[in-house]
Amino acid sequence: MTPIELYSKKPSEFYERKLLETQEILQNAVAEYGKIVQATSLGVEDMVITDFIHRLGLPISIAMLDTKKLHQQTLDLKDHAEAHYGLTIKAYYPNQEQVDEYVQKNGENGIFESVELRKECCHIRKLIPLKALLKGHEAWITGLRKEQSNFRANLEVIEQENPSDATQPKVKINPLLDWTIGDIWHYVKEYNVPYNPLHDQFFVSIGCEPCTRAIALGEDFRAGRWWWEQDGAKECGLHVHEASSLSNRPSKQ
Repeated sequence: MTPIELYSKKPSEFYERKLLETQEILQNAVAEYGKIVQATSLGVEDMVITDFIHRLGLPISIAMLDTKKLHQQTLDLKDHAEAHYGLTIKAYYPNQEQVDEYVQKNGENGIFESVELRKECCHIRKLIPLKALLKGHEAWITGLRKEQSNFRANLEVIEQENPSDATQPKVKINPLLDWTIGDIWHYVKEYNVPYNPLHDQFFVSIGCEPCTRAIALGEDFRAGRWWWEQDGAKECGLHVHEASSLSNRPSKQ
């Protein structure tokens, strides 16, 4: 049984309200902020947001981090999504010299040696390119959901970023924060949203190929990320910061 078969018939009680609220969040963001980018991982949540952007005709650019370690299925989905929606998803890459230096120093499998070395790899392949992706934008959009982890359960729909670099966005927007997994897959089925076929193999959170595995029913949503690590928040650092909220929307799950 695939996720779309398992979850699509089980949207939350407030699903229709969430559709309207998400539309309102995105439209208000366009009205309030100038240049906005969706930083997509091409995971199912991000594909839902891309579908909203396309259906509503919103002037929001879409970009991704190509770490050079992504699954081929993820790269294929980029091409599929661009053709399906008639848009361009701009890719940002890590600095090859920094990657080569890391590999020469720590080996191809250095990420398995310690959390510190894994996070250093994430820093080179994701955090540094993210700054280039976000540069010049006033706000950025993510597909984070409260249901995904204890850390994400404490996030808000709109967060103040407080960047030290004036070229970075001051606001991060999480329009699907209160959506359930049932809401996500119900929307995918309803609107025929393209998605990564790895989801059908129960890859719930899809990142770099060596850092991602499928999960079993009942496992935590983030269990498939950095699966060899036993402790921690299972975050690479893209969304970990001291955020002060601009919104206090209650959860409607």
